[in-house]
Amino acid sequence: MMKIVCFFALSALGPAAVHQLKPTPKTVVWGYHDASTPPVLKIKSGDTVEIESAMIASPEMLEGAGLPPGEILQSDREIQRAVTDKGPGPHILTGPIYIEGAEPGDTLEVRIQSIKLVLPYALNLFVPGSGLLPDDFPYARVKVFRLDERKMVARFADGIEIPLRPFFGSMGVAPPAESGRISSAPPWMHAGNLDNKELVAGTTLFIPVHARGALFAVGDGHAAQGNGELDLAALETSLLGRLQFLVRKDLRLRWPRAETPTHFITMGMHEDLDEAARMAAREMIDFLVQEKGLSRDDAYMLSSVAVDLEVTQVVDGKKGIHAMIPKAIFTSRR
Repeated sequence: MMKIVCFFALSALGPAAVHQLKPTPKTVVWGYHDASTPPVLKIKSGDTVEIESAMIASPEMLEGAGLPPGEILQSDREIQRAVTDKGPGPHILTGPIYIEGAEPGDTLEVRIQSIKLVLPYALNLFVPGSGLLPDDFPYARVKVFRLDERKMVARFADGIEIPLRPFFGSMGVAPPAESGRISSAPPWMHAGNLDNKELVAGTTLFIPVHARGALFAVGDGHAAQGNGELDLAALETSLLGRLQFLVRKDLRLRWPRAETPTHFITMGMHEDLDEAARMAAREMIDFLVQEKGLSRDDAYMLSSVAVDLEVTQVVDGKKGIHAMIPKAIFTSRR
């Protein structure tokens, strides 16, 4: 149910355009997804958007952690000062983008062509009552880290460098209209705050559409993250992504899926980690049956011997598991 099925030729979609979308008080939503949110940009299927995410941390937090005030983007200051309509979640999301022709029941294919750093720094933090170990760390700490774009590492401490693998922690569409405004924090069938570190440049995310135009929004830029995101934060920063959007009328999904250059990925999201694992496994079995022609018994067996279940994150309300199967095991092109 991913790119192995035939795509509509881009030439049939007409000439594709490239748009730019910067974060400003008028082009972001703070902390929520909602099918009633007016779009800030309308594009056609096949178009590409160069889209920038805002920094999740406030200037006061960054300055308090020792960052010189002059290094904070003016756009971030304006967003923090001017945006007053805030949802229950913490994320500042650029968008939403309306993709013409997208209707409930379709799939939005998001090709992540490139992701670049916007800032030479990132931060990590934990706060009381959050993260995987709230009883162990019942206080707050914020720390700023320098990013070396030439070496693509973060200087964590003397003798410790973290390889950078930038990705957007949150990429999602509007939920069904009857859901109303939902928090940006937990991932769901609209994707959203997946915090899946596999979604780097060169990968594709497939999201079921629930509202006309899809209403895609992106944010929560991460320079790097470990599976689990234990303290509730990654290396939080701002990113510039080049994303291409295609409306898939030929593809019906219940839950988000993804494809990397080397793997097919299915996902599970649930408050219970075991249930999230079952969801990801069932989605993988469905994929193998539908796209590889296996029986359900053989798909279950293949999953046991070739699929890796990875913990996506354990701190966003709904915990995440993603199942990864390598493309290299498939010797035919079916």
